[in-house]
Amino acid sequence: MKKIEAIIRTSRFEEIHNCLSGLGVKFLSFYEIKGMGFEHARQEMYRGVAYEPAYIPRTKLELIVPDELKDGVIQCILREGKTGEIGDGKIFVFDVLEAYRIRNNDTGESAL
Repeated sequence: MKKIEAIIRTSRFEEIHNCLSGLGVKFLSFYEIKGMGFEHARQEMYRGVAYEPAYIPRTKLELIVPDELKDGVIQCILREGKTGEIGDGKIFVFDVLEAYRIRNNDTGESAL
């Protein structure tokens, strides 16, 4: 099993979600986050005053998938999340050693 974390543009979430659903991904978590990287925040106006927010809003996805879905999930995120501009995001992949479903004590991939 693999845990995939992706930081994506919030505007690309629906496209990525639809692609992942088509692959058979049954569960994912997502969070509204803020961060900073190579892309700098754009200047915004508030009550007629220009300012630059310190952090840029993004969405973080977290998925646990069987090993055989890993490559498809990564390709979905890469294909649907890409705009070609700085700030498209990052993907991180981790090994998952164990998983448990609390409701009925299923373990391993059956707990997903």
